Amino acid sequence: MPKLKSHSGAKKRVFRTGKGRIALKRRGRGHLLQQKSKRQKSLQRTLIVSGVHQRMLSSLAPYA
Repeated sequence: MPKLKSHSGAKKRVFRTGKGRIALKRRGRGHLLQQKSKRQKSLQRTLIVSGVHQRMLSSLAPYA
């Protein structure tokens, strides 16, 4: 059976955690953090993907 092709956008954004779940980093932590509020910065943490989205992303990036 041939190898599966990964979606190039998904493989740059999605990764597996130590427990094997799929996670992604949210946008907005790159620069200009001094002027952003604490709430805004706390909402930009790593996101664990849930149920249906996890199946969808695992098919987009099977080797991630």
